[in-house]
Order: sequence, then C-alpha cells, then structure tokens
Amino acid sequence: MLNIYESVAANKAKSLVVIIGFGLFVAIAVYFISQAFAIYQGYEPGGLGMAGLALIVSGFLSFGGYYFSDSIVLGISGARPANRKKDFNFYTTAENLAIGAGIPKPKLYVITDSAPNAFATGRDPKHAVICATTGLLTKLTRTELEGVLAHELSHIRNYDTRLMSVVAVLVGVVALLGDWLLRSTWFGGRRSNDDDNKGAAVIMIIGIVFAILSPIVAQLIQLAISRRREFLADASSVAITRQPAGLISALQKISKDPEPLEVANKATAHLYIVNPFKGAGYGAKGWFSNMFNTHPPVAERLKALQKMA
Repeated sequence: MLNIYESVAANKAKSLVVIIGFGLFVAIAVYFISQAFAIYQGYEPGGLGMAGLALIVSGFLSFGGYYFSDSIVLGISGARPANRKKDFNFYTTAENLAIGAGIPKPKLYVITDSAPNAFATGRDPKHAVICATTGLLTKLTRTELEGVLAHELSHIRNYDTRLMSVVAVLVGVVALLGDWLLRSTWFGGRRSNDDDNKGAAVIMIIGIVFAILSPIVAQLIQLAISRRREFLADASSVAITRQPAGLISALQKISKDPEPLEVANKATAHLYIVNPFKGAGYGAKGWFSNMFNTHPPVAERLKALQKMA
C-alpha cells in the first residue's frame, strides 16, 4: 500500500517517462521526415527548415486554443457563473480547497444538466476555471464534491492544460510534416538529382514510413499522457483532501449514472473528470480499446485510490 505522497511521486515519475518518450519519438520522426523532404525536393539533407515552418504553423494554431481555452469551452458548454448563495456548497468547497492547495480560487461556472460531471480549464492558476453540472451538485454529498473539486484543482496546480497544449503542438508538427511529405510525393514536385544515392533512398523510405505512422503513434502517446495525468490528478486530490473515500464514491456515482452529458462533444470530452459519453462503446475494456481513450478505466482509477493510505 502506498501513502499519498508516494502515490503522487510515482504518478509524476510515470508521467515524466511517457513525456520524455514522446519527446524522443517526435524528435526522431521530425528528423527523418525533414531529411526525406529535403532529399525529395533536391536539397542536401541536414537542414530542418520544414520542421521550423511546421512548428510555427502548429504553434500558431494551438496558441489561440490555449490562450482562450476557458472562454471557448464555457461558450460551447453554455455555462453560467456560479453564485455563492445559489451554489453555496460548490462555491465554499472550492474556496476552502483552493486555500488548502495554495492556489487562487478559480472562477466557478455551472452547466444546467442533470448528468453529474465536472472539468477544469485555463492556461494557469490565475486564469483557471472549474465548471460543474447541476447534476453533480445535486447528486453528490459535500465529501464527494470535495474529492471531485480537489481533482480539478490538481489539474490546475499541475499545469495540465499547459502541458497538453505543448503536446498538441508537437503532435501538430509531426502531422503537418508527414502530410506535406506525403502530398509532395503523391502529387509530384522537384525530385532529387541523386536518385542513385542508396543512403538518400533509405532516408526517403524511413521518412515516408514515419510520415504515415507518426501522426497515429503521436496521437496515441498524447492520449497516454492524458490518461496518466488523470491518475496524477486523482492522487493529488487525495493529497489535498487527506482521504480517498470521497473521490472513490464520487467516481462510482458519476460512472454509474446512465445520463449522457448533452453539452459534451469530442473536442471537450477529455476535460471532464469521467468520460461524459454513455453511448455504444462506453466502458469498453481491453488494452486495445483503452489506447484510444482520453481517460483510464474508472475501475483502474478506483483500484489505485483504494491502495492509498
């Protein structure tokens, strides 16, 4: 059995391993795709000019989503600002937990929906938002609500939105480079004058393989990072509340509730504490299906929480 701090440390270490592996994979993929692109266009391999352009394009597209993430998501979700009198438990619980977590109280919003769920967003603790559904606020006890809000505060304190934005930029770089290389080879362009160079031919083949597979692999690793950060937020939640029972009970209630969250969509689903979709395939088991999920299975999260002292 792990104590709270050992569990948090273990989850941070596992997250770091996945992130480092992701960075190495992206670096290797970018190198070979860039070299293949240079060879195909008739330049000497060695430069990473196209990688720089892809980084600029991907970074520009991701920056707007990162900087205005709270406004965008709240607008999509149709949330209203929380009121201290009307949403007393929500407001005061978040206020108390923020003090315990050592971060500013985030802005609080409520979605009028009977399905219990919640999410956090914002680029840093000073510009953070926690949003809960009316179903969550009415169906959970205060202790369960503490567990959920501490989980969301942990996402904010751990800068998960910032991390996932950086990951999204890197995934975008790989996807753009791969797309550019494949389009150029499919539709023609300035070919290399050194067709007999076996080394160049090998790099071209490796580059095309990376161009085809890298976007898929990068997205799978991105999802793995997202799942690992959920485990970390669960452990950090317990570190704030000092007891796992509230979050365990809350996760059981939310996951067993049959109502789908009407305002959720594929663009926002990864933000919620539990997958908001309850349609076909929800709760599917098996390592293959889990690879494509933004959240780890609730059963695994509960098992990890139950091991904490």
